Amino acid sequence: MADAIQRRTFLKGSAALAASATGVFACVEIASAAPITVPTIDRLLLRVLIDSAHDQFLKPTTVQGVQHVPPGSGRGADYRQVLHNQWGLSLLLETQQGTDARTILLDFGYSPDALLNNIGILKVDPSKVDALIVSHGHHDHYGGLNGFLSKYRQTLAPDLKLYAGGEDNFCHRVSPAAVQGQFTDFGQLDRRDLVAQKVTTVLCETPTIVADHAFTTGHIKRRSVERILPNTFVERGIKDGLGCDASHYSPAELDGKPIPDEHVHEHATCFNIRGKGLVVISSCGHVGIVNSVRQAQEVSGVEKVHAIVGGFHLGPAPKDYLQQIVAEIGKLKPDVVIPMHCSGLNFALEAQAQLPENIIVPTTGSRLVFSA
Repeated sequence: MADAIQRRTFLKGSAALAASATGVFACVEIASAAPITVPTIDRLLLRVLIDSAHDQFLKPTTVQGVQHVPPGSGRGADYRQVLHNQWGLSLLLETQQGTDARTILLDFGYSPDALLNNIGILKVDPSKVDALIVSHGHHDHYGGLNGFLSKYRQTLAPDLKLYAGGEDNFCHRVSPAAVQGQFTDFGQLDRRDLVAQKVTTVLCETPTIVADHAFTTGHIKRRSVERILPNTFVERGIKDGLGCDASHYSPAELDGKPIPDEHVHEHATCFNIRGKGLVVISSCGHVGIVNSVRQAQEVSGVEKVHAIVGGFHLGPAPKDYLQQIVAEIGKLKPDVVIPMHCSGLNFALEAQAQLPENIIVPTTGSRLVFSA
């Protein structure tokens, strides 16, 4: 499996050559493969713009130094407007390093109507966004992107960049249908829309600094007991600028068949909080949340894990496997574990049983404060 993934890893030299030859990769940069120096920040304010639920009865809490401020009623100035929830995730990440401030928008939910509605209710100022990150190529994470850009591109920085884990983000994905061997469409991220909006895509197969304050893991090594639970299938290839280039095709792909999605270009977004350690944000964690954290530790040189945050894709996990993975998370000794999105109620209950002093369960509109 590891060898197959390696063969499918996007070849940076080939991408550059293709760019000059075909123009397919206009407005694309390849992140440097040079080692990074991970920045240290003083404060991270994480705002949950979109998640699957909103609970207006949550009370403010502080767990292991991390503050959770719930959204309350979630209503706007007009009582008929309320926070929208959907299957997807979008996080606003506001950081401080001394007097220096940055804002990053990580993922964009399933649809633009929910994202734009919640931006308004939560009084987010899009003009302050310094960079965009997409975690992986699933519609519930990039679906609101084009709508966001259509409304706010004129107020955003002219040199705005979208950081993606690699070319695989642009592949066409399908979901298994009820009839064996048949599939339903699950869309694909269209690079032509990004070009039209004058957004440069940075392909980050290697660890990359984002907006001076964050870093991405790059390609995540598969080294734990975790496995990819069944989800989408992927089709590689490109036509009229839509789809993904591929440096390797399997026999099934050469026959035109979708293959199980191994998320070779999923990456995590991370911060190093002064005196506290790493905050690792895995938007879906298809490649394994333990794998993601270990990758962050390796590329940063920081062992202490302050927080593990986001979607862990353990909702469909069998109970014995779930118990095993929660135990593996416990071995990482995080101060807090903050499940969202596809983590699943089953994960939240198991984590509360095994790690009762370390769990925060947020909701759409929640604010989480991590500070030195």
